[in-house]
Amino acid sequence: MLRKLLDKDADKMLEWMHDEAVNQNFRFDFASMTKERALNFIANSFTEENQHFAIIDENDEYLGTISLKNISVADKNAEYAIVVRKNFWGTGVAQKATAEILKYAFENLNLHRVYLNVLDENIRANKFYRKCGFIYEGKFKQHLYLQVKNGGGGTSYKDLNWYAIINTDV
Repeated sequence: MLRKLLDKDADKMLEWMHDEAVNQNFRFDFASMTKERALNFIANSFTEENQHFAIIDENDEYLGTISLKNISVADKNAEYAIVVRKNFWGTGVAQKATAEILKYAFENLNLHRVYLNVLDENIRANKFYRKCGFIYEGKFKQHLYLQVKNGGGGTSYKDLNWYAIINTDV
């Protein structure tokens, strides 16, 4: 189930943000996120251009965040993103939430295309997106110059995979 993010979700959000196993493949530095910044994000989490939802269980417990970002009404597309707390990996909640947000994107926002990009080396995420029906569109080779999180520091170029799902694909 999805709902808008609430202030009460901040502590659980910080849990995944500070969990190295969860955010090791993200390009952004979530480890330095504070509760104040998380609350600010929540306060600004639902606009015409960016819509971030809480993934919740039947008890309204925050399990993760799923988003449609850079929503373009003119082009009828948006970027998809998802993160789930580690103790809910493998439970099926991410796949259910993805189906729900795609339905919302296509039926409520009348979008034609939802896309995403992911590091090529994030094998688990690449498999997940394919399982959810996203179609691999291509690779941007050595597209990102990132700090190496595991392996003693340094930087290296990373490949980025692009996926999309078009309303006619579902």
